[in-house]
Amino acid sequence: MQEGRFIAGLPPPVLDFGHELSPERRCDAVTQPVLVVGSVALDTIETPSARVEECLGGSATYFSLACSLFAPTRVVAVVGHDFRADHWKVLRRPNVDTRGIHQNSGLTFRWHGRYAAGLHSRETVSLALNVFAGFRPELPAPYRSSRHVFLANIDPSLQDRVLQQARDAKFVGMDTIDHWIRTKRKEIVRTLSKVDALIINDEEALLLTEEGNYPAAARAVHAWGPRILVIKRGDAGALLFVKGETPFFSPAFLLEEAVDPTGAGDTFAGAFMGWLASKARVTARVLREAVVVGSAAASASVEGLGVDRLLLLRRGEVAGRAREIRRLTRR
Repeated sequence: MQEGRFIAGLPPPVLDFGHELSPERRCDAVTQPVLVVGSVALDTIETPSARVEECLGGSATYFSLACSLFAPTRVVAVVGHDFRADHWKVLRRPNVDTRGIHQNSGLTFRWHGRYAAGLHSRETVSLALNVFAGFRPELPAPYRSSRHVFLANIDPSLQDRVLQQARDAKFVGMDTIDHWIRTKRKEIVRTLSKVDALIINDEEALLLTEEGNYPAAARAVHAWGPRILVIKRGDAGALLFVKGETPFFSPAFLLEEAVDPTGAGDTFAGAFMGWLASKARVTARVLREAVVVGSAAASASVEGLGVDRLLLLRRGEVAGRAREIRRLTRR
């Protein structure tokens, strides 16, 4: 069985993650580029201990910073005329292709959030879509051959528009949020019929499926089309449901202090997809590794305000955290 090589700097796990999946959707080369379509935003973040004004944020930003640790990453998004040179500098990192980010007249998407004590709940103080309101993703010609595609939490009709252009996609991941679930649930379900993996948080998994527990939610998602469901549970870890396989649970990396959970879910998804793209094929073992790697990267993300901590993150540190997570499950 060909497992594919591991990226330099990230030693292979020593644990047995299980047997191979049915090879119905194999990736025929190693370290394929990953295409992400989502938001690039300017975030104002308030926590009980800190505040930052208009820092770089958005789902595509967090995703690309994490994904690019493991695979070349292509970004499709829109920003306004106020998007500064220092913001571009952050995005234009090695392994990140920003040709798909369009700069339009008008202001960049802005979000202002405030976290309560403990960081387990937050309120949206203000949200201004600005140029993002008119976002109609058009993939540059080289992007249309992307084998790995991730649809971040944008309007499901736009997610479907991306899939119509990405005809060569072999593995498609997708996220969504409660706003779209409440307003466009039917469109989400329709788009899911074209998707391999849904990566979503625990509350939204139950809201979307209208089920009362995670196994029932997984059965519902599998019936719609995706054979893979990942349920993110923050500091309670993550669950992996693969159709026909035994469910897998990864605990979270244990932190003494979290600073800012903004973008942790997008960071998880980026590392998860990047890990898959670095492999020759998607197997049960590789999927379980990807969940652990995603949890490890997300744990680092929450240790700084905005993307600050991600900018310092390296593959070796993710590897160390991943090994520590796996040690938590050993007897």
